[in-house]
Amino acid sequence: MNLETAQHEDITVLTPVTRRLDASVARSFREAVMKHIDAGQTRLLFDFSRVDFIDSSCLGSLISLLKAINGKGEMALCDLNPNIQTMFKLTRMDRVFTLYGTENDALTAMQGRT
Repeated sequence: MNLETAQHEDITVLTPVTRRLDASVARSFREAVMKHIDAGQTRLLFDFSRVDFIDSSCLGSLISLLKAINGKGEMALCDLNPNIQTMFKLTRMDRVFTLYGTENDALTAMQGRT
């Protein structure tokens, strides 16, 4: 799983470089992100600007990752397309995950909680 990574103070921005986050990449996606968590990077922002589709297996991976940092940091998502936003609302995962419209909005809010 190819993830672009950028660091903004203590926030790690992870951008999946794929159009689809589905069962074929769910395990490698989770493992790639866990390497960052294991390295102590526990303030994560996922930029989904390049992702067109997320299925339930990757949603499960996101939940697993959220549990892995629970109490040790925070995790947010930004730049979700309308279809992905709808999926998060229908599954009520918009109540579990913090969602932002843009990366700048997310970084501003997250840096304010340092």
